Amino acid sequence: MVRMRALTLLRLLRAGDMRARLGAVRDGQAAVRVSAVGAGLRTGVLEALQQRTATTEELAAAGGWSDHDTLDGLLHVLAQLGLVRAGVHRWELSPRGRALLGDDVARATYEGFSDYHTGLYDGIEQQLIGGAGRRDVRDKGDVIARLSRAMDPFVLDLLTKEVGRRTPRRILDVGCGTGSHLVHMLRVSPGSTGVGIETDVAAARMARDTVAAAGLADRVRVVEGDARIVLAAETDQLDLTLLANVIYYLPLAERVPLLRAVTERTAPGGAVVVVSTALTDVMFSRHFDLLLRTQEGSMGLPDMDQLADQLREAGLAPGRPRRIAPGEPLTAVVAARV
Repeated sequence: MVRMRALTLLRLLRAGDMRARLGAVRDGQAAVRVSAVGAGLRTGVLEALQQRTATTEELAAAGGWSDHDTLDGLLHVLAQLGLVRAGVHRWELSPRGRALLGDDVARATYEGFSDYHTGLYDGIEQQLIGGAGRRDVRDKGDVIARLSRAMDPFVLDLLTKEVGRRTPRRILDVGCGTGSHLVHMLRVSPGSTGVGIETDVAAARMARDTVAAAGLADRVRVVEGDARIVLAAETDQLDLTLLANVIYYLPLAERVPLLRAVTERTAPGGAVVVVSTALTDVMFSRHFDLLLRTQEGSMGLPDMDQLADQLREAGLAPGRPRRIAPGEPLTAVVAARV
């Protein structure tokens, strides 16, 4: 028996590159985990178990699923991932499953990476032969806004320092997403008022909910629409404008016009804070840049030198770019009104 195992191992070693094979298996299993958790969230199977235990048949009836066998198989996969567990003829959500449902950033991460982030590569062949651009930026705005909150601690630390140092009277958040950055800035500067601009309807709704929950509805307006059109209708001058994770969603030709529109509304001595994932040779940076390139429109991650030139062209004086997240290409540039 020992000799047979030794011979089997030797055959395996001679069959190919074991390091490459083991790496492929590891990566494949990770991909399956992400996809399976995403399926558990998208189908509503995990949420169905949040309130009560249920049999496979009861879950199928509640969810309107006719294929009990596939549902049972999915539940067993989710059990192996530690998100659900089987009781006596019933399924229940595990503590890990409850933690996932209770953390919206974690949930959005699985939703985004099991969907459009990896779906990009499923359809890459069509992109390579000139197929229609992807619509993730338009169709997945709510998930994108929720997922971007993963970097909130670093962005909020930056904003605490900038707002505390400048004590702005009038604050603007372009592409305000869920509204968390805008709410934070107004809390740091109690005497300020703010405007959030958001093109995605679902994200704008989340922003209004965030503002209302913070008790700041009397100091904040959330406006849906193109920032340039909204800014053209504004009359008050701005002291501080934030563009966090926004600039790369604009086609290259539209970036300077937006920055110029912001500059025209910025008071002398005011500042524009741009936070963006920078184009670097970090793997995720290159993946994100590819995702943007395949969207409808000419999008892409900004090179920091290029962004500095665009800020100058818009009439701003950019400071030195700063990495604000250890190990990540998340970069901030603070530009002053000339």
